[in-house]
Amino acid sequence: MDENHLLLKAKGIYKVFPGVKALTNVDFELKPGEIHCLMGENGAGKSTLIKVLTGVERLDGGDIILEGNSIRPSSPYDAQRLGISTVYQEVNLCPNLSVAENIFIGREPLRFGSINWKEMNQRSKKLLEKMNLTIDVTEPLERYSVAVQQMVAIARALDISAKVLILDEPTSSLDAKEVVQLFDLLRKLKAEGMGILFVTHFIEQVYAVSDRITILRNGELVGCYETAALPRVQLIAKMIGKAFEGFENTCKNSEGADGPAQGNVFLQARGVGHKGSINPFDLVINKGEVLGLVGLLGSGRTEVARTIFGIDKADSGEITIDGQVVQIHTPVDAIQHGLAYCSENRKTEGIIDGLTVRENIVLALQAKIGWMKYITQREQEKIADQYINLLNIKTSGPEQLIKNLSGGNQQKVILARWLLTKPNLLILDEPTRGIDIGAKVEIQKLILSLAEEGMSVVFISSELDESVRCSSRMAVLRDRVKVAEISGDEIEEKYIMQTIAGV
Repeated sequence: MDENHLLLKAKGIYKVFPGVKALTNVDFELKPGEIHCLMGENGAGKSTLIKVLTGVERLDGGDIILEGNSIRPSSPYDAQRLGISTVYQEVNLCPNLSVAENIFIGREPLRFGSINWKEMNQRSKKLLEKMNLTIDVTEPLERYSVAVQQMVAIARALDISAKVLILDEPTSSLDAKEVVQLFDLLRKLKAEGMGILFVTHFIEQVYAVSDRITILRNGELVGCYETAALPRVQLIAKMIGKAFEGFENTCKNSEGADGPAQGNVFLQARGVGHKGSINPFDLVINKGEVLGLVGLLGSGRTEVARTIFGIDKADSGEITIDGQVVQIHTPVDAIQHGLAYCSENRKTEGIIDGLTVRENIVLALQAKIGWMKYITQREQEKIADQYINLLNIKTSGPEQLIKNLSGGNQQKVILARWLLTKPNLLILDEPTRGIDIGAKVEIQKLILSLAEEGMSVVFISSELDESVRCSSRMAVLRDRVKVAEISGDEIEEKYIMQTIAGV
């Protein structure tokens, strides 16, 4: 397409952070009256590209062209002034201010040097009515749902005459009805000529609303495709970097997948869900098996784990352990029932970086037995030495600060913490992310050996081949819904990818 007929074009974008090439020679183009999805797995470069386009980060190379003119936004405010507005997943408005104040903050209409409240409220009301939203604009924003707050953020973008609207995961906290309402608005804005860059992990939504898809992987451009001409299976393959000859012809009927592996059931979830996080799901976890949770980023894998462990309190369904209904409202409840959980966010939800290796190892056990039964220093040292040797943790000693260990050894310390509680079920969310290949192999071997000894393991990994190697059975998730269970010969990459794609 002629550059002069494009609304926005990014050419040869480079962005480098210390030690990391975040974007390498990336191109992106947006037409007027188009909804264009930006897709890619974690670390693909989506967020960095958005930050460059909106002036949050300055590009290190390349050009940004808006309506034929070269631009270089120096800040989000500068980008807004040029006509590029962004609505983030976490609505960055002021919940304590009124709806009208949020729409006009920094641009309030004045009369005789004071805010003209009547005009501001009237203009806000008319603006929202154009979006088919009728609410009291004088009420504090915090009184309304996340969906309404998203609409208010979009209304603000419209009032500043945005030409380009960037929506970063806008549906992550919306229910199905609210998503439909948002999409109706996007189609209306598209018809009026606005260009919309839409970031989402929900495959169904991509095909419901977008015209074209640009895919990034590891900071590089994979390609730009017409949505209608890109089969879902190919979309998945391009995102995760797996390509197979004759891929579309190898489809198996997912209805033929085996049920849960036979054995002694440890935990069973029936209709368990958390509104806004994961739709109600059924799940059986048998003793001595590794159950893999697979799906794209944002599919609901982590949300299932967090709900089972009580981090996100379930608001529907029931959980039974060894046949008895249990109440898991908090992680402490989960620990008391023999559950353990290693978060995917090792830095923020795993290690306590100001504490030593010893102190990090004994944390969960101390929480399990209660702080009134304090573990003595001598006992702590004995425990730490035992697990440092057991897991081959490379450290100068138990008193070394954990923040000074490598990522792989930090991960082993977290595993030691939970193994010390002698759990019946170990939930591992991305346990090998960001660690070297040697440590990965050690952790994978440990997982399999724990299962052989009778422990139940729930395993989550973005690396499909790793999930295939470690899992004896799999639950497949898509768009926050558990869509299938697979086992036996079905546990192979081609079939799993087709199941994720919904073929």
